[in-house]
Amino acid sequence: MKRKLLFTLFIFFSFLTSLAADYSHIKVLEVIDGDTVRLENGNLLRYIGLDTPEVRIKKGEEFIFSPQPFSQEATEFNRKLVEGKFVRVEFDVEKKDQYGRLLGYCFVGDVFVNAKLLEEGYAVLYTRPPNIKYADLFVRLQSLAREAKKGLWGSYETIDQSKAYKFIGQIRTVRGRVLNTGKSAKCIFLNFGENWKSDFTVAIFNNSLSAFYKKGIDPLTFYQGRIVEATGRIREYNGPEIVINNPDELTLIDEK
Repeated sequence: MKRKLLFTLFIFFSFLTSLAADYSHIKVLEVIDGDTVRLENGNLLRYIGLDTPEVRIKKGEEFIFSPQPFSQEATEFNRKLVEGKFVRVEFDVEKKDQYGRLLGYCFVGDVFVNAKLLEEGYAVLYTRPPNIKYADLFVRLQSLAREAKKGLWGSYETIDQSKAYKFIGQIRTVRGRVLNTGKSAKCIFLNFGENWKSDFTVAIFNNSLSAFYKKGIDPLTFYQGRIVEATGRIREYNGPEIVINNPDELTLIDEK
């Protein structure tokens, strides 16, 4: 009982310390990967609005060094930008994620690090509500990087939806025709195969639908029958799936 109380107090005071820290001028001690760094107060900072390939994968309770394609390049670019330097961290609506990491926008002098990673093609868009303060800027920068085939955009080949299962856990662009759509209590699904329990699917959760509606898009009907490309991290959920938060993470290849 005493040990549990001490642990609870430790977590509580660590939380208070993180809140009291001055994030307008704080040193980056270590770069973990392309989108995460360790600050001098011990806190991990996860950049908002983007995702980069993983350097390590989790096996059981441990993280194993198993770099995905272009992960080391993204990590090294991030290291050159911030490691050992003093940065300014700007927060959005949510200050921490479910893992206890700080969520923020990182600046080194006049360089907006989150934006720079997207601009040079070392990251892909991941604008998860409610943290969307710079979403429009990030969308524009990714579009330019993709057109210029910068970074991972020039290294990754677009894969057919039938092969998405081979890339679970990796960031990829998946192409296919939306055969049908569906809606649950939590999200809308775009199904690319006959069997939604095993074929590739795009999921759009309810808290992201406003971004689609603002552009006059109802995902249930707009994508039906169309060939699209979805970019993001492929996860395993009733087969391979990419969670999409913004219509700009889906590229329309043809009309009906």
